[in-house]
Amino acid sequence: MAVAAPTFTGFRPEAIQFLVDLSENNDRAWFQPRKGEYEQLLKEPLEALISMLAERFAARGIPLRADPSKSPFRIYRDVRFSKDKSPYKTNLGASFPWVGEAPTGADNDAGARSHTGNVHSGGGYFHLSPGEIYVGGGYWHPEKPWIDAFRQRLVAGPAEFHALIDAPDFQSVFGGLSRDGHVLQRVPSGFAADHPEAEILKLKDVIFGRRLSDVDAQSPDLPDTLADTFGAAVPLLRYLAAIG
Repeated sequence: MAVAAPTFTGFRPEAIQFLVDLSENNDRAWFQPRKGEYEQLLKEPLEALISMLAERFAARGIPLRADPSKSPFRIYRDVRFSKDKSPYKTNLGASFPWVGEAPTGADNDAGARSHTGNVHSGGGYFHLSPGEIYVGGGYWHPEKPWIDAFRQRLVAGPAEFHALIDAPDFQSVFGGLSRDGHVLQRVPSGFAADHPEAEILKLKDVIFGRRLSDVDAQSPDLPDTLADTFGAAVPLLRYLAAIG
């Protein structure tokens, strides 16, 4: 007998408070006795959210992969090369890699990979932390061959790219591309300093995002909110995936 997927009912206010408390007590001695609380307040609701989001992606034909076993980022930090040895992340995150629009029944190996194989690839992202809740996507910290190819395609056909980022649906949800500090100070080598697309050419990441409120995160309608948001990004994500 098939087991029904868990229902997402919203993140409780105590979930945000748990992350606040964790930021103030980021050590194993505090976390381990409260691991069950973390799972109840954060891990299990996130998995339920992802399960419901997978259903919405399938119903709407959104070619992103939402998998409760692969999409969530682990709470444990990789501290091997970090001066900050705090063992835990103080946010919740999940990635939804672009899996393309393969014909029905076709295998898609890319969709079977975990988020760790897609962290620098195209797709969507959900982030939850105290005072910072957002949904977005694009290509974050792409490898040099990809960003070089993106810039060449932009210059060869700027109207094609602007038709996507200036589209009313995209603008109403995201307001344009995000800059968030990942920008070169100068136009990259090979392009004129006064190039009409100079501001886009200087981007190190091609990303976009939308802020959410605590009310959004606490609502059982969050799966629909995320699906609506990602749906508005599909044309741009398709363009970016074709570069890769």
